[in-house]
Amino acid sequence: QVQLVESGGGSVQAGGSLRLSCAASGTVFSVITMAWYRQAPGKQRELVAEITSGGRTSYSDSVKGRFSMSGDIAKDTAYLQMNSLKPEDAGVYYCRFTPKYGREYWGQGTQVTVSS
Repeated sequence: QVQLVESGGGSVQAGGSLRLSCAASGTVFSVITMAWYRQAPGKQRELVAEITSGGRTSYSDSVKGRFSMSGDIAKDTAYLQMNSLKPEDAGVYYCRFTPKYGREYWGQGTQVTVSS
């Protein structure tokens, strides 16, 4: 059973940076998109950034210009560089891999805390 494992979360002060990583424990074949979501306490999980197999990235308006997503489809890894962090960026960050066939894969999440 392939699992996604996120890492890189932690506690930072506002204005700081973190780099999240997501790696698959095995091979996820034919990944077409990789994405990062976050969920703050009491709020719904929201899409933060996404990258396609063609390298096209998209971001939520709230993180555009501050976050940068990259990924290596062949290595089943994804990254999220988060700069100029704000308290409202805090939450649990999850990665998701979507293959062309079959089910989506989700990680267990990594906590990001941003203090003002």
